[in-house]
Amino acid sequence: MHKRGTEELHPDAPGLDARPLSEIAAILLDGQMAALASMDASRTSIAAAAELMADAIRAGKCLHYAAAGSSGLMALADASELEATFGLDASRIALHMAGGVPVDARMPGATEDDDASARAATATVAEGDVVIALSASGTTPYPLAFLDVARSRGARTIAIANNPGAPIFEGADISILLPTPPEVLAGSTRMGAGTAQKAALNMMSTLMGIALGHVHDGMMVNVLAENAKLRRRAAGMVSRIAGVPEATAADCLAETGGKVKPAVLLALGAGSLAKAEELLEQSRGHLRPAMAQI
Repeated sequence: MHKRGTEELHPDAPGLDARPLSEIAAILLDGQMAALASMDASRTSIAAAAELMADAIRAGKCLHYAAAGSSGLMALADASELEATFGLDASRIALHMAGGVPVDARMPGATEDDDASARAATATVAEGDVVIALSASGTTPYPLAFLDVARSRGARTIAIANNPGAPIFEGADISILLPTPPEVLAGSTRMGAGTAQKAALNMMSTLMGIALGHVHDGMMVNVLAENAKLRRRAAGMVSRIAGVPEATAADCLAETGGKVKPAVLLALGAGSLAKAEELLEQSRGHLRPAMAQI
């Protein structure tokens, strides 16, 4: 059996509780920074996972996140923001968390062993969907069971863990190892391991959004503008990209129902909403090549 780095004792652990809190804070921060630094070798696999996710969305398939405990919370944080950030249809993003998403401060630990519940949860997984399974140790029964059944249903699989040689990697289409050093609090994977998982998921979903054409010059041009702040941001994006006054940008956004990409094309002279949408369809949703056609 491979040694689990997530369970090892940190070098600064002896006498930790006897130190001043300001010193402990520095050790904790160093632990977070070290966790992020350990991800450098994972960039290629993270990019490959993002492309797999983008392919699934292009094909009308779904993304499924499967995890337990702290890893489940990291998955929740990423999955729940994809609609607002990139305009993805929320019905095509599913979160499968052992025991369900907590509604208060209680998160029972026993549910991570409930592999029967995980197998039942795969009922919504279809061929061509992508499953993203997380486990710091790489041995958690819930995501392992979910992956096992999802593969048999024809889903593509991405496995994320913080220990090399983890069972969760077996049979995965893409394995993402985040080799974080021992936690300052041994086994408390909500810290370093969780930080690395959160960063990896954010990178994957952001790269996916870019691959789908939902980012232009670092701006979220497929954002769901549901509040006043986001409506102002949308107008600012149209103004900046098309080089028109914000009043003109606002008029174009009104014509497109708040959609930034067709509004940019209208502001540039596309002539009609139908023409703007046609250009975007031809460019598979990418704004830059659509703009080049005007």
